[in-house]
Amino acid sequence: MGKLSRLFFNMVILCMVVVLAACGREEQVQVQSGTSYEIYYVNNDETRIINRQYVTESEDTEVLFTELTGQLQARSEKMEYQAPLSGEFSISGHVLDSGLLTLDFDEKYKELWGTKEVLIRAAIVRTLVQIPGVERITFTVAGEPLADSSGAAVGIMTADTFIENAGNEINAYEKVNLRLYFANEEGNLLVEENQRNVVYNSNISLEKLVVEKLIEGPKAEGSYPTINPAAKIVSVTVKDGTCYVNLDEAFQNQPYNVTSEVTIYSITNSLVELSNVNKVQISINGETNISYRENMSLNNVFERNLDLLAVE
Repeated sequence: MGKLSRLFFNMVILCMVVVLAACGREEQVQVQSGTSYEIYYVNNDETRIINRQYVTESEDTEVLFTELTGQLQARSEKMEYQAPLSGEFSISGHVLDSGLLTLDFDEKYKELWGTKEVLIRAAIVRTLVQIPGVERITFTVAGEPLADSSGAAVGIMTADTFIENAGNEINAYEKVNLRLYFANEEGNLLVEENQRNVVYNSNISLEKLVVEKLIEGPKAEGSYPTINPAAKIVSVTVKDGTCYVNLDEAFQNQPYNVTSEVTIYSITNSLVELSNVNKVQISINGETNISYRENMSLNNVFERNLDLLAVE
C-alpha cells in the first residue's frame, strides 16, 4: 500500500472514530438530560427492599405515575428480585389532591400479610413519593382505609415512615423474647408466658408489640386471653418511664370470663417487663376520666402487681 493510500485509509478511520465518539457523546447527553428515579423492589428472601435506577424524560405527573407503576410491575429477567406490583392484586384507582396520593387496591391486597406486606408497601411508597407533587401517600382497599395486623389504620405514609430514628431502614428485623401475662382458666389470676424469638419489624416499638401480642392472645396451654380481640390500638407511647396505652371503645367489651384487675394488670405487668417502662397509663379513645367495665378507674397510673400471679 502506498503512502497516499495509507494516509487516506488513516483519515477514514479517524473520521469514523470522531463520528462514533460524537454519537456516544450525543447518547450520553440524552441520558443525562432525563431525570433519575429509584425503583424499589423486594428481595427474593423477603427480608429487605432493594433499588434500581430508572431514567426518564417524562415530567407530567400522570405520565410519571404510569411509568413508575409500570416499573413496579416489571419482573426481573434474572429473577433477582420481586416486583411489588407483579402479584395478584392491582391498583384500582388513584387520586392526587394537595400533595396526598391515595392508592386504592382491589380486595386481593388483603391476602398480603406480615413482613411481605410491609416490604411491598414500603417499596411502593418509596418509589411513588419521588414524583413531583406527591408528598404523602395513603392506601385504601376497595375504598376502605388500609389497617395493620392489629386493626389500626396505617394512615398517611412518606419515605421516612419506613426509617427508624437511629437510621435503620425497613430492612432491619430483630428477634426478641417477651414475657407476657395472660389469665388462668378461672380468669382471676395472671399466668406468665414466655414468647421466645418473636421476629418483629424494628419500625414497630417494643411497647406496641407487647400490646399487639396481648390482643393476639396466648400461645401456651394453660394461658387464656385477657383482652377483647376486636380491640384496636389507637397509640402506644412512652415518656419518662410511663407507657401510655390508648385503645378504642372495643376494649370496654369483655367476651371472656376475666376479672377487670386481671385485664388491667395483664397489660401493666407485661409492659413493665420492658427496661424503659415503670408505670402504665391506660385510656380509651384518649379518655382516662372513665372506668374500665365500671369498676376500675383509668384515672390511675398502674404499677407492677405480682400479687395476682398464680402460684405454680
